[in-house]
Amino acid sequence: MRGSFSRVGALGVGIAGVIACGGGGATGTETGDAGASFDASMVTMSDASDAAPLADAVSETFAEAGLAEAGLDAPSEASAGDAALETGDGGIGASPLIVVDQFGYRPSDEKIAVIRSPQAGFDAPSSFTPGPMVALVDAHSSQKLLEAAPAAWNAGASDPSSGDKAWWFDFPTVTTPGEYFVLDTASGARSDLFRIADGVYADVLKHSLRMFYYQRDGIAKDAQYAGAAWADTMEHPQDATCGLYTNGSTPKDLHGGWFDAADENKYSTWTAGNAIELLRAYSENPKAFPDDAGIPESGNGVPDILDEVKWGIDWIARMQNADGSVLSIVSHAGGNPPSADTAACQYGPASTSGTLSSAAAFAYASIVFKSVPAASTVYPGYADRLATMAQSAWNWAAAHPSVTFFNKMNGLGAREQEVDAAGLVALEVQAAVFLYELTGTPSFRDVVDANYMQLQTALDPFNMQPADTLLEYANAPGAPTPAVVQSIQSTFKSAVEGPDFFGASQSNRDPYLAYLQTYPWGSSKAKAGQGNMFYYVVAFKVDAAISAASSRYAERYVHYLHGVNPLQLVYLSNMGAYGADRSVTSLFTNWFWHGSNYGAPPGFLVAGPNPGYTWDVCCPSNCGSPDNNALCGSGPLSPPAGQPDQKSYKDFNDLWPLESWLVSEPNDAYQAEYVRLLSKFVP
Repeated sequence: MRGSFSRVGALGVGIAGVIACGGGGATGTETGDAGASFDASMVTMSDASDAAPLADAVSETFAEAGLAEAGLDAPSEASAGDAALETGDGGIGASPLIVVDQFGYRPSDEKIAVIRSPQAGFDAPSSFTPGPMVALVDAHSSQKLLEAAPAAWNAGASDPSSGDKAWWFDFPTVTTPGEYFVLDTASGARSDLFRIADGVYADVLKHSLRMFYYQRDGIAKDAQYAGAAWADTMEHPQDATCGLYTNGSTPKDLHGGWFDAADENKYSTWTAGNAIELLRAYSENPKAFPDDAGIPESGNGVPDILDEVKWGIDWIARMQNADGSVLSIVSHAGGNPPSADTAACQYGPASTSGTLSSAAAFAYASIVFKSVPAASTVYPGYADRLATMAQSAWNWAAAHPSVTFFNKMNGLGAREQEVDAAGLVALEVQAAVFLYELTGTPSFRDVVDANYMQLQTALDPFNMQPADTLLEYANAPGAPTPAVVQSIQSTFKSAVEGPDFFGASQSNRDPYLAYLQTYPWGSSKAKAGQGNMFYYVVAFKVDAAISAASSRYAERYVHYLHGVNPLQLVYLSNMGAYGADRSVTSLFTNWFWHGSNYGAPPGFLVAGPNPGYTWDVCCPSNCGSPDNNALCGSGPLSPPAGQPDQKSYKDFNDLWPLESWLVSEPNDAYQAEYVRLLSKFVP
């Protein structure tokens, strides 16, 4: 029976990693009433008195931190003395009740500001009704370029996922590059400043890619590239003699790679998947990725995204044994900063899942690197070596189809990367697709043809790999089986045009225009995934008739992550110097947790709203000490707890038992999904 892309049921599975915080307490205190008082003129949605100075401090450190030396000077912004912003309207100033993409819009884009009236959640006392007219105002001249009545969303209904009523102000006809804001003419409330420009997301993409540089292991983070605030000496030199987890025997050189998330562990399956996602981003829009991201390889002639991919791939290569198998994990205790961790390095044995994932990454990287002349010049022979490693990994996995290693069960890492039987089939098909593209060998095509229907069981923005794999095969060069290609394309088209995808966007089911069926841990990744899913229609040539609409729907998810949401919050860290007046100021990692002097570098995507947030089960009185118990407060922090789904977030990074990582942890997989999506809208 033919499979169908349909929505899977259990969506509460944690996507982000968890720090195994045994008994340490946070270094500061939080109480359960944060954000309870709310006013329309507040600068931030919660902890305004702390967040704004921190954001300013982070922005002010950029010059001294050496980002200018890396060619990353902050762009100029509108002066605070501009007439329209200071005196022109006499209103309450930038309001959290009028939300826009704080970076801006491309001239030809759909442009919709959302005016919101909170009805449920911590900000419900600030209900608001816009006046009869809303205007788009040039931020420098004070000229009103467009004025119209706001349109009520869903006939004035309240949206349960956000707890808001909403109105839209649409200004697609304004295409002149410049800086603007949206103004409610009756109250004087205005949106944050934003730009209209072709390259409005170029700096955002650059910094989101730089996140992977900060996640690199096995190097010193020189101030020239990292900035003085985030510089570090050599990290984990002990990885050069990493020992088997059982007894430290059989030492191997396993330096390099990326920290996976908040922890400093490195997982072969997930590193391979993230490298593949970055390679897809490059392949789908090479022009979006120049050679100027301010990393050590910048200026070598190779797009920096490929240099970054090579960093991850080279670590997987060190994880490959002589027989082709690939080790599963390198586990670290972690340190703040990472160089403070001097504990012995431990690795886990090879697994079939890690080896298949690596075979896919090696094969795809070989294809892409071979296609880029500069990469062949700078890294001679590299693509050919990758092809050999891919075939070797495949051969071992074929001979050892069910070797498992449950790392978390064995005390390694922060979360489990081993997959179930269905996941193993998906990894096998993925590797076969890329090896078929690489070699044209019919036996790889046969593996896909025999198993593809098992991957058609779900179209899931929380796990895009099955759809990616099948659509990749449907567009592969050579001679993929026509009947299989037709089945893949028609099934995907039917699913994406279904009621929870195309149907939800066409009917404007979400007032913030980025509908998601549920908000689990890692909702930011799911938002980016859903955006990428819409763009698949364009990237994989599924249906030319709906390509324009699909691209428009995809970009709406970019706008959501850039501030078109009920919290008026850009879910990227510390982007104030790059156009975001209200970006995340805190995120949870081993390196940047509570008490960090500067917060995180710009551009880290956090996990996002999570209505499943709660404090640790030890609360309120069993957390090991009176001081730890006191951190619990009178109830779980609200927000994030006890809020409508889209408001289930707090800009904080406290440790156990408050468990901020449930909303504010970054993850390489979130980042790669977002980089891929954003790159579609960078010229």
